[in-house]
Amino acid sequence: MSSARAWWGARPLASQILVWTLVLIVVTVALGGLVTNRITGQVLDEQFRLRALGVAESVAQMPEVATGVATGDAGHEIQAAAEQVRTRAQTDYVVVSDRYGIRFSHPTPSLIGKRLEEPVAVLDGQTHVGTDPGSLGDSANAKAPILDASGNVVGQVSVGILETTVSMELERDAGIVGGSSALILLIGGAGSFLLARAIKRATFGLEPAEIASLLQEREALLHGIREGMVGIDDAGRVTVINVEARRLLRLENTLLDRPLEELIPEGRLRDVLTGEAPGADQTIITDDSLLVANRMPVSVGGRSVGAVVTLRDRTEVEALMRDLRALEGLMTALRAQEHEYANRMHTVGALLHLGDIGQARTFIAGIADTTRSLGEGLRARIEPPELAALIYAKITVAAEQDVRVAVSDESFLREPGLGTQDLLTIVGNLLDNAIDAVSSLPGPHEVTLTLDDSSGVFVSVIDTGPGVPAEAVDDVVRDGYTTKTERAGQAGGPALRRGIGLALVARIVRRAGGTMDVFAGPGGRFEVWIPKVGAEG
Repeated sequence: MSSARAWWGARPLASQILVWTLVLIVVTVALGGLVTNRITGQVLDEQFRLRALGVAESVAQMPEVATGVATGDAGHEIQAAAEQVRTRAQTDYVVVSDRYGIRFSHPTPSLIGKRLEEPVAVLDGQTHVGTDPGSLGDSANAKAPILDASGNVVGQVSVGILETTVSMELERDAGIVGGSSALILLIGGAGSFLLARAIKRATFGLEPAEIASLLQEREALLHGIREGMVGIDDAGRVTVINVEARRLLRLENTLLDRPLEELIPEGRLRDVLTGEAPGADQTIITDDSLLVANRMPVSVGGRSVGAVVTLRDRTEVEALMRDLRALEGLMTALRAQEHEYANRMHTVGALLHLGDIGQARTFIAGIADTTRSLGEGLRARIEPPELAALIYAKITVAAEQDVRVAVSDESFLREPGLGTQDLLTIVGNLLDNAIDAVSSLPGPHEVTLTLDDSSGVFVSVIDTGPGVPAEAVDDVVRDGYTTKTERAGQAGGPALRRGIGLALVARIVRRAGGTMDVFAGPGGRFEVWIPKVGAEG
């Protein structure tokens, strides 16, 4: 028994479904046929009894029959009338007898004049139906009384239809039922086969144990990784989502079998998830995170089943990279200053060697005044030391690229009312974009920075570059949008992504309740205004 169970359990699921479905259909059809046959037999018996009763009552009411029974049927007319009725009504016998059981008619003429084997049943004046053993065999029988003019019972009419006739009718109906059952069995078998194929196709030929194993592996994979994962079918509905993806996308409640359009607002994030914005390592900036998304179509057996989107949280990594780039900028500025000071020291050394001490003293004083005036000027007008240092570094680095970065005379920033890191991100990104825009172009390379805190924080960066095309004014602050190629990173390291800086600025401004205006070229112009803390916008 155990080996049979093991053998059966090893059969493919589609085969088991096919066999069990066929067994159920066969059993159902067989039971249905038996019940139908039994009911049909009972119905036929009842129909033939009623049919016999109708014929018996009709014969009993014939005047010649009543008269013949009362007079002893001297002319033998009853046999002829009874046979005529029997032939027309297609019964097996019509027997007329008097109240004492003497026959006046019978399909077997030799029995005419002889007494019935059973007693006369209609002496009570009522009709009777049932099964009669009779001289011709068992039959569905009906008996009706023959009454004289005074209403007295003078005889009996017995009409019967043999059970062999009933059996023949039943066999004919059984043939119809059998044919119908065979057709049902054939249709059921074909349906079972198609169902088994459909199930096998839907499960990609996998067996229950394999499906259970895949489910366990999927759950372990989904919830055991630090990356967000979203499964989407061809109709755009979410079929799978893990905890990390819910956190990154700020999704709660029941999400499965719901379209992305209901879960993710219109924008770049939804475009990447749906595949409308194709590409690898797509950068997405949300209100809380900087994400890197990859969307991969999924097909099984050559049939598309949707796509899987992975989401990596690069917020901390990107912040560290930007801090690193800021440090690299400072180091570059220091190297530039070192190179410049080396040249100046060579000049001082040459003047001293030539004995021109006065000229050397004048040269050194001029250098000190220029450097000190730039630093002191920034510190006097810009209160946050980190911001002043950042601007000083940008001025120095830009000078190495033949770009003049100037802070307007009216600039003044003492109480920004904004986090220092956010302020550094805004000013640093705007200056970087402006310096990049003019450094590779002929003509004057000038960038002007304006800061003001008279009514909130106002930052303006204007450059002499080509500016933003009019058709791209709305797109330039969208994450991932850039007209530049990726910058090379450290030796052996990954390239640094473009299309993030302005999106980060826009996010900071939006979260602070401010505005960011981008003006079309020629000439680049970006203006940011952030209200004071507690002030109404």
